[in-house]
Amino acid sequence: MAVYIGFKEKAIEFAKQAVTEDEANNYEKALQLYLASLEYFKTYLKYEKNEKCREAVMAKFKEYLARAEYLKGVNGSENGGNNDSGTAAAQKVRKPGQAKEEEDNKEKEKLKAGLTGAILTEKPNVKWDDVAGLEGAKEALKEAVILPVKFPQFFTGKRKPWSGILLYGPPGTGKSYLAKAVATEADSTFFSISSQDLVSKWLGESEKLVSQLFALARENAPSIIFIDEVDSLCSTRGDNESEAARRIKTQLMIEINGVGSNNNRVLVLGATNLPYNLDQAIRRRFDKRIYIPLPEEPARSQMFKIHLGDTPNNLTDDDYRELGRRTEGFSGSDINVVVKDVLMQPIRLLREATHFKKVRGPDGGEAWEPCSPGDPGAQELSLNYFAENNLADKVLPPRITMRDFEKVLLRARPTVGKNDLDVFERFTSEFGEEAS
Repeated sequence: MAVYIGFKEKAIEFAKQAVTEDEANNYEKALQLYLASLEYFKTYLKYEKNEKCREAVMAKFKEYLARAEYLKGVNGSENGGNNDSGTAAAQKVRKPGQAKEEEDNKEKEKLKAGLTGAILTEKPNVKWDDVAGLEGAKEALKEAVILPVKFPQFFTGKRKPWSGILLYGPPGTGKSYLAKAVATEADSTFFSISSQDLVSKWLGESEKLVSQLFALARENAPSIIFIDEVDSLCSTRGDNESEAARRIKTQLMIEINGVGSNNNRVLVLGATNLPYNLDQAIRRRFDKRIYIPLPEEPARSQMFKIHLGDTPNNLTDDDYRELGRRTEGFSGSDINVVVKDVLMQPIRLLREATHFKKVRGPDGGEAWEPCSPGDPGAQELSLNYFAENNLADKVLPPRITMRDFEKVLLRARPTVGKNDLDVFERFTSEFGEEAS
């Protein structure tokens, strides 16, 4: 055993004696014992190399040092003047136990401050109509979130809104997008939390963050807590599970139970791509579990229209229906990627163009667009010419056409396979309900 270990034990012994004398209001004796304890702590810290041991001892060292510094002032007052006023001042001073309590309060405020950044103070601009398909999921969310806020008198006695909803399905099917629509439509405080927000590198802090998250939600009720990738926080228990992971899971279950048993107007909304990875006990806490499947043909057609937005294009309703038909197996995210690629097609054409011609712009002024060398008025120019001559704002990108989509779809592939879908369908038959 290293020699310096004895210094730590001696420091603790003196510290205990100091606290006893301090509580008995024997401040002068307590001061001497605090100072002796601090000397031994300093020697111990000089030699200790383990960072965690140093942090633990340093916290106590600072606490005892602050108390000793104060008692020095108190004893000076007693020696130089009215003894009663010095004693009264000393009695107002925080004792070591009180200092610990205040330190805990400060830590809670720090955790709260960190979580405050997770609140969406401005609602995302996503309406229900922006979410293509998924009518079942929308209705469930309206029932669980919107109706209790607008018509609280409906939900009394045994009739209560859902306290926990799990959205599960393949990646890119709109789970997070639905949550944004809830934030827009509901007059509630919206907490959008990812597992990274809750899993802290500091030992023991993660479960405190969970506790503070729900405390903050109750303070700002009505509230919605959206936990994305909830499976990464609450995976199935196993031999390799760390103690920290168990504590986080236990705390989350306690908090969700509290939401369900009290009328505190807090909804927990979870999302996962891996429902079978969820711990069984956590799964039961989500009293409504909704499968968010791949979009069907009409929804896919609508998604192309939504993602293209007001970008100038020549597509007809028949074209959109054809795009929906040709993208079976594509997720909403896959379709978004296709449209992003298509939106770059006119830019690629501009870069490759060797000839441009003058046309009338949207504002009635002069503009330029790429053309074939044989077009009337064609001039041999490159895109760089317009940038070099301060005419960049006069160049018009070509309108999007169905041909642009056909080019991109030749190389586009869905990201979700049949085996993946079989897993979700099996989970639905066992534990969930479909939201088509």
